[in-house]
Amino acid sequence: MQPLKIRKFPFTAILLLSAPFAVHAADLSLPLNTWTQVSALEKPYDPNDPLVQLLAMEEVDVWARIRKGFGIPDLDNPLVANQVQWYSSRPDYIQRTTTRASRYLFHVVQELEKRGMPTELALLPFIESAFNPQAYSTAKAAGMWQFIPSTGRDFNLTQSMFKDDRRNVIASTDAALTYLQKLYGMFGDWQLALAAYNWGEGSVQRAINKAQAAGRPTDFNSLSQYMPAETRNYVPKLQAVKNIIASPAEYGIMLPKVENQPYFVTIGKTRDIDIKVAAQLAELSIDEFKALNPQFNRPVITGSSDTQILLPQSNAEKFKSNLAKWGHALSSWTAHKVTSARERIETIAKKFGTTPEVIREANHIPPKMLLKAGSTVLVPKPEHAPEKDIAPEIVDNARMVTVPDVPETRRLYVKVGKRDTLASIAKRHNVSITQIKDWNNLKRDKVAAGQTLQLNVPNKASGKRHVARGTTTHRKAAPAPTRKTASSSKKRHG
Repeated sequence: MQPLKIRKFPFTAILLLSAPFAVHAADLSLPLNTWTQVSALEKPYDPNDPLVQLLAMEEVDVWARIRKGFGIPDLDNPLVANQVQWYSSRPDYIQRTTTRASRYLFHVVQELEKRGMPTELALLPFIESAFNPQAYSTAKAAGMWQFIPSTGRDFNLTQSMFKDDRRNVIASTDAALTYLQKLYGMFGDWQLALAAYNWGEGSVQRAINKAQAAGRPTDFNSLSQYMPAETRNYVPKLQAVKNIIASPAEYGIMLPKVENQPYFVTIGKTRDIDIKVAAQLAELSIDEFKALNPQFNRPVITGSSDTQILLPQSNAEKFKSNLAKWGHALSSWTAHKVTSARERIETIAKKFGTTPEVIREANHIPPKMLLKAGSTVLVPKPEHAPEKDIAPEIVDNARMVTVPDVPETRRLYVKVGKRDTLASIAKRHNVSITQIKDWNNLKRDKVAAGQTLQLNVPNKASGKRHVARGTTTHRKAAPAPTRKTASSSKKRHG
């Protein structure tokens, strides 16, 4: 098994990359003098720094930096040409995806270089999600790197009612690269590691065992015959994108300029704050704020010692300045726990002076669904209520479960058979004799054959329930979206 290859970088790059680029500030909801002082090793990116200028002279943008770090052997496979044709014939799709990627690429490339990993892996979200951190597949895979719930839990990606770290730009990137390193360690081959990321390590290992038993090679091309079509095309897709990024002009593609500097900085947040308020303070649109902070499932970001938001550096300064002058509540939401099955959304809305539509929208409650007892929902804070954050124990344990809104009973007309009695009819329909007598104004316990009785029997709901997205967990890596999925994702988010 081969060790990870550590590439050699220019001395200036080593010096530059030895210091983190992201600026870590303390809680911005506290007085400004509580900000942690930034050490020399944690100083913000400075375009006037001589080291930065030397590196910029050598590497014009992040695309050049990616090309320089290519380290996976090119795949010689006829499917590559098919994928190149598909991508290169869709320049609008390439443009949207690469423009979206420009927010995240510097961070991903920097993390790959820190680990000594091939930089073409930075292009993998191109295949997985079209660089859309809000992507959610039919297999319940979420985020830029498309983790399914079980794998997300394996790599400590929190999935709760309030946030889903599978969509967290920093956390999911760290988890994806750790997983890829693990897979490379298992198979000693990046192409097989990628196949395992898509198909699962167990499936790749079984394919290897089959090939070895048949006396055949165990490289990607040789194992393709054992793979499903999606995985057979997965590594060729990455190779196709790599080819286009390597020589975009050859395919008539114009890549957006991606500066060789951080797009965002991190800011600690220990107080609850509405997403719309955070975006307003940062002078960003809601869409741009969510593009950098897609992990938050609700309209409020719950504060804690490990809560972070990402902002472009110039907007972080605006956030700081505007927050100092902000004279209003940071959050307009609180949590409410449903204690009874009779507590309908309409009842909750009336209690908190809002509308059912507001509660449904804030909590992603589908139409014609009711909340089960024990569910926690966000509700607007009552007017003049003290500014109090949602308790950490509620944030950590909140769940929301819904069930279909159907009547408890349904009317049924039953014709009495020759051998029927009130007792047999009651047992068959899960009701009592007394109920049947009441519903039909019967004075005696006897019924006659051919007589019609009215029953109000328990309504059997479908049994399906809806658990709030982000409350489940997962094990094997998510399949990449098929070409159709990627295309539909593009339509939704492009």
